[in-house]
Amino acid sequence: MASAKPLADNPATPASPLGLHDRLELDETLLALVADGVLTEADAKRVRNDVRTVRGRAELHPLVLVANLRLPDQRHPGKPLSLEVLTQWLADKAGLPYLKIDPMKIDVAAVTQVVSNAYAQRYRILPVAVTDLQVVFASSEPFDTRWLADLAHILRKDIQRVVCSPLDLNRYLAEWWSVQRSIQRARDAKDGQPGSAILNFEQLVELGKTGDVGVDDRHVVHIVDWLLQYAFEQRASDIHLEPRRDTSLIRFRIDGVMHKVYELPTPVMTAVTSRIKILGRMDVAEKRRPQDGRIKTRSQGGREVELRLSSMPTAFGEKIVMRIFDPDIVVKEFRQLGFSETEDATWREFVTRPHGIVLVTGPTGSGKTTTLYSTLKVLATPDINVCTVEDPIEMVSPEFNQMQVHHAIDLDFAAGVRTLMRQDPDIIMVGEIRDLETAQMAVQASLTGHLVLSTLHTNDAPSALTRLLDLGVPNYLLQSTLTGIVAQRLVRTLCPHCKVEAKLDVQAWAALTHGLGIAPPTRVYAPKGCLECRKTGYMGRTGIYEMLRISPAVRALIQPNMDLAKVTRTGLDGGMRPLRASAAAQVARGVTTLTEVAEVLPPSD
Repeated sequence: MASAKPLADNPATPASPLGLHDRLELDETLLALVADGVLTEADAKRVRNDVRTVRGRAELHPLVLVANLRLPDQRHPGKPLSLEVLTQWLADKAGLPYLKIDPMKIDVAAVTQVVSNAYAQRYRILPVAVTDLQVVFASSEPFDTRWLADLAHILRKDIQRVVCSPLDLNRYLAEWWSVQRSIQRARDAKDGQPGSAILNFEQLVELGKTGDVGVDDRHVVHIVDWLLQYAFEQRASDIHLEPRRDTSLIRFRIDGVMHKVYELPTPVMTAVTSRIKILGRMDVAEKRRPQDGRIKTRSQGGREVELRLSSMPTAFGEKIVMRIFDPDIVVKEFRQLGFSETEDATWREFVTRPHGIVLVTGPTGSGKTTTLYSTLKVLATPDINVCTVEDPIEMVSPEFNQMQVHHAIDLDFAAGVRTLMRQDPDIIMVGEIRDLETAQMAVQASLTGHLVLSTLHTNDAPSALTRLLDLGVPNYLLQSTLTGIVAQRLVRTLCPHCKVEAKLDVQAWAALTHGLGIAPPTRVYAPKGCLECRKTGYMGRTGIYEMLRISPAVRALIQPNMDLAKVTRTGLDGGMRPLRASAAAQVARGVTTLTEVAEVLPPSD
């Protein structure tokens, strides 16, 4: 982090360029914005009128008042004056660095020990980094320096200052100390210290058995609520709660990459885990065997979000993974999945046939479920009966009928498909083909006039044929029923706000397109990192695909001892584009990078 010269070492701090020595005032701020050519006189007058006419506005920070009106930035025509732009202007005026606070990069437990919440609230300062020699404070009042000398004397450390958004400052001043307080009180209760307002852990377990969880466990409830909302804000797809001997970890998976988010004392993590199990209607007392559960909640924006829970016993307690299913992620259009125009047409050809088997293959986390759910939502019109059998049901959807596998009562995939065939379905989705019996039932369903969609775990599309033959499915049945096979992967997409043109790595391009005869693109892009993508350079993910049409030529090659290389060559002659070619097209379109593709595609490709 960039730092400015510590003002604590310079008592004769000069007057601010705004003519202030204390808190920012609206009139002086507007005069400075007009003088710097950021606002016009008319816009400044509009801000003043807005403050006078709307009750309670005068109490807001001057920059927030200006940003709320979305006025044009006179220095950059066509761009509005956002709060981030105004805060950057203020930082430049004060001669201090600007910081966009990313909580995932801040040790909240450490910074909240530097000063009390009351002191931080009083002077509107937020500690954002602490070392043995230095403390960095963020503030949206850079000219209010009354606290500097006192803290420099008390902390006996070098004090550096940065400027942050007033909205971020208000939020984290309220949030960080509150969460730390809840963690401390939850730990005190677990340790049996008197005077705590929450229940001890044994009482929490008993309440979990009866479902009577109320106000008394409010600190644990607060931690869990904060955790879920934070995960939604950070665009996490999975939340991992990982117990360790002394300090347990909270990690998020964002765009396929794991990030360490927080550390909790293990006793507090145990209470948090129990709270989550209660919400997911899982057996709180059972810690020896894995369990599954489900939570429905809402994000701060009011959207309904579903979480699928999985618990696993480990050496130091139960590990919980919460997979987040945002309904907005299950998109409506196939092109939004990353299909090219040709792939879109091929996929529609596969899934709009009245019968046959369509398989989607790839490793865990490659987006197979999203592809199938998006497809089923398109196909599930009022005149079509769509039924699924899943283990577990990934996302409950009102458009189709979903059945959960229960091995304890002998309801497996094969039994589920057998049942669905008596339910007059048009389309059947089988969560995964894992064994011969399930494969045989899928074949039977196809032969009796149903469209069957399912998944397999193979590296590419042609390998699915050998996988089914290895399971024991007769080759003549595969010849009769298979329509198409799609292999897929997910790659991170470049942030559209900050990606920059870069020089093509000729060797990496040659390695990716070896044998495909694809010309190098005229331009490629690289990640840079900005506030929108949290400095990663990437935002979101898209798919790359390999689509094998089971043409008469490919069908003839499906034999017990077939030559997979020959099947691949025949598929390529019939229009199949391998994963590497699909990835190269995404690089050429400026969607992703060669480095990202190299990390995702298997070495065999």
